[in-house]
Amino acid sequence: MKAIWNGETIAESDDTIVIEGNHYFPAEAVKKEFLKKSETNTVCPWKGTASYYTLEVNDDTNKDAAWYYPEAKEAAKPIEGRVAFWKGVEVVE
Repeated sequence: MKAIWNGETIAESDDTIVIEGNHYFPAEAVKKEFLKKSETNTVCPWKGTASYYTLEVNDDTNKDAAWYYPEAKEAAKPIEGRVAFWKGVEVVE
């Protein structure tokens, strides 16, 4: 699977976990040079508190377009630390 935004591959891995239609990539499969930590957090009742990254690619910014669960609840432990994408990031095979 690949996560692509603004003409760049942000993440690539054969080891994604799909939850609720979102592919969660291993952290080491994500190109950190495109990520900027965000102050945004949201809470999922069964996964826990999500943290976000803003994508910065080719002088364009996509606020909070990636998220992860640094400390997932027990039911979501398999995706702890993995990164998922939205807001126009294309996830393709």
